[in-house]
Amino acid sequence: MITRKSVGIAAAVLLAALHAGGAGAAGFPQKRIHMTILFGAGAGADLLGRKLADMVAKDLGQNVVCTNRLGGGGAVGYQYVLNTPADGYNICWNSTSINVVHHQGNIKQDYSAFDGVANLTKEASVLAVRSDAPWKSFQEFAEYARANPNTATIANSGVGSFNHLIAAAIEGQAGIKVKHIPLNANESTVALLGGKVDAIVNMAMDVITQQEAGALRALVVVGDGPLEKLPGVPTMKDLGYDLALMMWRGITVPKGTPREVVKILEAAFIKAAETREFKEFGDKYGVIIDTMDAEAFDRLMADSDVIVADIMEKLGIKKQ
Repeated sequence: MITRKSVGIAAAVLLAALHAGGAGAAGFPQKRIHMTILFGAGAGADLLGRKLADMVAKDLGQNVVCTNRLGGGGAVGYQYVLNTPADGYNICWNSTSINVVHHQGNIKQDYSAFDGVANLTKEASVLAVRSDAPWKSFQEFAEYARANPNTATIANSGVGSFNHLIAAAIEGQAGIKVKHIPLNANESTVALLGGKVDAIVNMAMDVITQQEAGALRALVVVGDGPLEKLPGVPTMKDLGYDLALMMWRGITVPKGTPREVVKILEAAFIKAAETREFKEFGDKYGVIIDTMDAEAFDRLMADSDVIVADIMEKLGIKKQ
């Protein structure tokens, strides 16, 4: 049986072999590697990506420089990486948003324009309100929204983003009508704390820190199970709704990157993600370590694309 632990051990062994000059890797990497992060500084994607980049740089012997490239729910960053040479020196901290932005019509290319390197984590989304809001549960929030169509406002992380999809899916599942306010993760939290919007849908890690500080109240989790860091907060499944889609995050490169290079990157990133250091870092924010090698990651992206397209089709927001 292949376990996450065995994948991590194999990655470490492979990385050592490749650096010893095997697999025809031609000494990769011989210069710094650039990682595109699709969302803003300080958001969950940014914190995770930068942590991994620092850890991987030690094994690869070259700096991994992170750059935030924002816009279009990730479309700007995706397009940037796809316009770079397929040589392994420009990598993307990819996520389920590639499926969303393509079917939203924000980018012509789909997930298949990338080669998977390794999937590393999965994360739940959370709908949250201010701690002093009148709604103590999701049921109460939904009842208010039903009684007042198009009045309640929910901020998400941008038009065409994963959390825009999740917010729309919550709306559809609960049979409510709300106003969607496109902001990035940091801006949406600021807007909620300032009373500019009624609720947000953000990644769990962006909500957990604010709830622990007493600023926010999480009402419902969209994921395949409850989160230890949000005790007592039900999932949409717990409340009887058919919604459990989680965001995966992993490393991809432009299609056609040499397999030897992919293998070196795969081994380094899986090794980093399997460390106690990274697991403890992720645990603080409700991030689940979910490592997959390049082949399995390619399958995950394909399967995810079908699921996301189906949800968007049912919601009437699928454009391609």
